[in-house]
Amino acid sequence: MSDRVDRRLAHESVAARPHFAAAVVLGVASAAIVVAQAALLAHIISAAAIRHAGLSALGGSLVALAAVLAARALLQGGFELSGRLAATRVMAVLRDRLARHLLLERPGLRPAERTGELAAAAVQGVDSLESYFAGYLPAIVLATAVPVAVLAWIVPIDWVCALILAITVPILIAFMIIIGLGAQSRTRSRWQALSLLSSHFLDVVRGLETLRAHRRERAQAQTLARVGERYREETMSTLRLAFMSSLVLELCAMVGTALVAATIGVQLTGGHLTLDAGLTVLLLAPELYSPLRQVGQQFHASADGLAAAARLLEVLGEPGTVPSPSAPRPAGDPRVSPISLESVSHAYPGRPREVLSDVSLTIAPGELVAITGRSGAGKSTLAALLLRLADPVAGRIRCGEIDLRDVDPAAWRERIAWVPQRATLFAGSIAENIALAQPGAAPARIARAAASAGLSEIVAALPDGLETVIGEGGRQLSAGQGQRVALARAFLSDAPLVVLDEPTANLDADTAAVIAGAIERLARGRTTVLITHDLRLAARAGRIVELRDGRIVSNLAACVGAPLAVAA
Repeated sequence: MSDRVDRRLAHESVAARPHFAAAVVLGVASAAIVVAQAALLAHIISAAAIRHAGLSALGGSLVALAAVLAARALLQGGFELSGRLAATRVMAVLRDRLARHLLLERPGLRPAERTGELAAAAVQGVDSLESYFAGYLPAIVLATAVPVAVLAWIVPIDWVCALILAITVPILIAFMIIIGLGAQSRTRSRWQALSLLSSHFLDVVRGLETLRAHRRERAQAQTLARVGERYREETMSTLRLAFMSSLVLELCAMVGTALVAATIGVQLTGGHLTLDAGLTVLLLAPELYSPLRQVGQQFHASADGLAAAARLLEVLGEPGTVPSPSAPRPAGDPRVSPISLESVSHAYPGRPREVLSDVSLTIAPGELVAITGRSGAGKSTLAALLLRLADPVAGRIRCGEIDLRDVDPAAWRERIAWVPQRATLFAGSIAENIALAQPGAAPARIARAAASAGLSEIVAALPDGLETVIGEGGRQLSAGQGQRVALARAFLSDAPLVVLDEPTANLDADTAAVIAGAIERLARGRTTVLITHDLRLAARAGRIVELRDGRIVSNLAACVGAPLAVAA
């Protein structure tokens, strides 16, 4: 699992490769500086202790040592900076790709997905990747360059100590791998617990009013406590493993350094090694183990990011629900061309039966068609197919002679105005929310759209009119007022096709009547598909199509009452 994630992350980090290349160069330079620092420091100590050299004799060496220390500090700063710049680029690319994938290629959540899980992975999970790119990968560079440079310098000086170091390094790496495998499993469990906690907490926050109304708030508090306790246990288990890892790595490094020190002492006593050479080897031994210990520490720090990256890459690897054709054809115009559903069937992954089955229907240009049926009959799925939020698994949908699969999904959606069952209001003014349908629209056009949707009296009663801030952190609108904002978006749009999904659901009779009148005005001169279970609203349409268990069971002219033949 980890190897696949690492390879995918390497593929995603193309934009940051110049920074990684700079980190490699700086890492190699840092390895050379480490050796130079140890050699200079050993020379100065030996000269002062054995030859009793004064400051005048050691002046050049001290200046060189100061220059090496300054260079090491600069290299370390540049090394960390290049890693953080690379992490920033990769994190931005991952978030951009995730947003584009979810918005453009496969809009909507899959049945097994949870909003809180994706949000946690996209925010906290991607942030955790900074430790991977800014800490773990640079540490790998140092852990490769520094031991090679140190061993290459020590071999000519004292091959016995070099052999000891060469033997202990693989042992330390083996311990790192063994502990790392256990850490991966623990981190995945911890991340799953965090995702569950995030998802459940988001659901609770969304349903606070409902939970209070049904007096179930205490039960949800207990559930959150259980999930939180599981997350605490997983976190403590992961920390115990991380602390044990640090202990093992430190112990291995201490034993290796002690063996080298003992060997140097024996050779110094026997006169087989000079003090200058012995001090150089002794100073380099901890420097050899230091980047290896840093790899272990950074691995645990980046484990959360890798666990989140696995989930993100899994989402990014899923095929799009509405792929764009390689050679798209021009989108048809619903004002002049009929929309035809020909033996259309659709099923969702993980569900045992088709939601729509062999549906055939033709909608004439400028016609207002009402699609009715009980909950679960397939009405919203039919709307999603018309919006190209999904494609049928069988059959086809045409506008005129053009199959919608041959049209770029974005180009087709530009021809559609959509009014959902629950309007989403974003933080901003009413005018900005209406202008979502056509950014940059003139204020006069936005005002006319608001008046057409029946918002005039509501806006007039507000202190700032259309500039009143609504949504998160602003004024809260009722369901009926929010629905009128959604209708105003449709009025502002020049789209020839209008799709309305349960526009009067959960509204009182008076508000529903106002919305119904606005829908009639909206439908003039446009092809309109009205998804509703409200028969009074459906009676305003020119034709009523009833769905039952994913099939058309009736197709009647609303005004005349005579059955119409279902288009083949």
